Amino acid sequence: MRTMKRLSRRERIAAQLADLKMPGALEALDAVLSGVDGGGTTASEAIERLLAAQITLRNSRRLQTAMRSSRLPAIKTLAEFDFSFQPSIKREQIASLHELGFVERKENVVFLGPPGVGKTHLAISLAITAAESGRRVYYGTLADLISSLEEAEAAGRLTQRLKTLTYPSVLVVDEIGYLPVTRNGAILFFQLVNRRYERSSTVLTSNQGFENWGEILRDEVMAAALLDRLLHHCHIVNIRGNSYRMRRRTELSKTIHPTAAHAREAGRSSSGGSE
Repeated sequence: MRTMKRLSRRERIAAQLADLKMPGALEALDAVLSGVDGGGTTASEAIERLLAAQITLRNSRRLQTAMRSSRLPAIKTLAEFDFSFQPSIKREQIASLHELGFVERKENVVFLGPPGVGKTHLAISLAITAAESGRRVYYGTLADLISSLEEAEAAGRLTQRLKTLTYPSVLVVDEIGYLPVTRNGAILFFQLVNRRYERSSTVLTSNQGFENWGEILRDEVMAAALLDRLLHHCHIVNIRGNSYRMRRRTELSKTIHPTAAHAREAGRSSSGGSE
């Protein structure tokens, strides 16, 4: 067996990367060294590319683990979000949230707006970013979370379930206001929010303004107490715009039935555009 001194530079670097358990950098090594040998890549650029390859692999593995344990319904990233379709959103605010300072400070985020404007996409993208940074995340609709708490309560395991849901650094509570909540469900949700208060970050989405949460929870006093805890350290994102889903449905309809769409447009033109 040859000693390290007798190995080529490529073999020595590969052995060192393997010893450091850096498979991402190891996989990128040949391409990086090829760029260096060809004169198109400087030494500092080569180091940067190797480290970037390792970080990419690490984040991918973290995300795969998170997807298995967090119940995230899909991978939705900030890069995929169409800000041009929702001009009411401040891009700088969203970018700042994705730096995860709010997670370090144990603050909350609430996305408000009508259905289909991207609330869930942005909430999940925050969870994805947190997962890639190595933080534990968990996702659930309000209905699903309450259902799990009710089942735990019936089985005598409520305390343990609340503890489990308090542990994630980021908890996404989606679709507040879409389905009715029983009074007992509202009490359980309040207990969860109270447990997480100033301990972990909660990201919530709702199609209802805060003034309607008393009706959603069927108790104005409880809603006020819950909002007091949620909004004490909170970033609020109001989204006012059209539905992505309706836009896609319209585009799909035009693709499938272009002749009919054209006929409707022609009809409007011939009638002077009035209806």
